[in-house]
Amino acid sequence: MIDIHSHILPGIDDGAKTEDDSLKMAREAVKQGITSIIATPHHRNGKYDNDRASIVRDVAILNELLEDADIPLTVLPGQETRINGEMIEDINSGDLLPLNESKYIFVEFPSGHVPRYSSQMLFDLQVAGYKPIIVHPERNRELMEHPSKMYDFVKNGALTQVTAASVVGKFGKNIQKFSQQLIEANLTHFIASDAHNTTTRGFCMDDAFRLIKNEFGSDYYFMFLENSQLLVDNMNVNFVEPSRVKKKKKFLGLF
Repeated sequence: MIDIHSHILPGIDDGAKTEDDSLKMAREAVKQGITSIIATPHHRNGKYDNDRASIVRDVAILNELLEDADIPLTVLPGQETRINGEMIEDINSGDLLPLNESKYIFVEFPSGHVPRYSSQMLFDLQVAGYKPIIVHPERNRELMEHPSKMYDFVKNGALTQVTAASVVGKFGKNIQKFSQQLIEANLTHFIASDAHNTTTRGFCMDDAFRLIKNEFGSDYYFMFLENSQLLVDNMNVNFVEPSRVKKKKKFLGLF
């Protein structure tokens, strides 16, 4: 299993605080069946800035620590960038870091709203040759209130990543319901942990994938597993056609 979203690098954002914390997270990831994990520290969110060069350096250091500790986990470089008007310039300057140096790039919205320029920025990223992935949309208040906006983003080429903890109800029943509606409506393409530690913000990947297989079937289960591998390999991801169109339209408020 591959986890494409984590805060496992020590001391650079609100994730692991120390190298020991990182090793604890790594051991827990392995217990969950994770073999590779993308480190995606926060960037440009008003509190943390972690550019490409520093992330690549810290990933290399952590991989050496994992090898020394005999932990069978590979950490790959990535970044969770808060949407902002300078993303294209930061790509060109080498400040932004796509996931594992691929064509896929994380885009984070503020938790309470979707900036008005979001559609244009998602379009500009695609014109520049990248596939934007909107992270944890299920926790965005505006998208919860207006899911048709989510549909428009996906229809226009954006991808999305739902958090495993959301799927299993760790953020409350409303977010769990919305997460599962996004899966059912075929409006998300990846499940990832967004793990910050081993206590309050853990991985939950094993539980989430078990629930998805039981509730939505093997097609979705294998699609999410394979999509993470395809992302790491810089290949095009898979989609599952919605099976209940009327329910999808009702959820989106389209009639």
